[in-house]
Amino acid sequence: MSTVKRALWPQIILFGDSITQFSFQANGWGADIAHKLARKCDVVNRGLSGYNTRWAKVVLPRIVPASDAPVAAVTVFFGANDCALEDKNPQQHVPCQEYSGNLKDTVRYLVSVGVSKDKIIFITPPPLQEAAWEKECLLKGSALNRLNSAAGQYAQACVQAAGQCGVDVLDLWTLMQKDGQDFSVYLLDGLHLSEKGNQFVAEHLWTLLEKRVAALPFILPYWGDVDPKSPESSLLCD
Repeated sequence: MSTVKRALWPQIILFGDSITQFSFQANGWGADIAHKLARKCDVVNRGLSGYNTRWAKVVLPRIVPASDAPVAAVTVFFGANDCALEDKNPQQHVPCQEYSGNLKDTVRYLVSVGVSKDKIIFITPPPLQEAAWEKECLLKGSALNRLNSAAGQYAQACVQAAGQCGVDVLDLWTLMQKDGQDFSVYLLDGLHLSEKGNQFVAEHLWTLLEKRVAALPFILPYWGDVDPKSPESSLLCD
């Protein structure tokens, strides 16, 4: 019996915190990207709610091991937890300089397992709507533990690290506040994305992803191209 060659789907790996983890919910940005790329590649959600770059760096080899699986792109979307105020949330807080170093280490690791820099996209934390997030904190019995100004410092560090590493970056913190617009419409609870925020991320991320996936072939033939008299000749070819 002849061996059937496995159809190998390239992967786009979404690596981040809860904003990535929740991106596969209805109308989420990850779900939107996956829908656009059906039959071209697998979009893999590796969002880890509550994680910062310190922890992410430790688990990254378990997320993206050295393998023969082709990787079309990796998004690295951290900072919303790193920028938590040290005196209010020391468990998640990571100093800004360390955060920058962790992002650079992430690039070094990905390159070491064969993911070229042109396939890596950093995403900065979005802006923080403090009044809404403070309500969430109070419901959990804590004081406001993040500030928009701090999120901005980490976003700037992310942009600088991207430039130093030679990778692309989507600066959500800046884009969502462009021209003084009301960015609260992009946020569900002051921190996580609303439906409009998910749409915003999906649209802007797609502009960066599209050029990376444009040449990917449609995997397995379109049904109309299958020979009904000899389907194997269509379905088992490379």
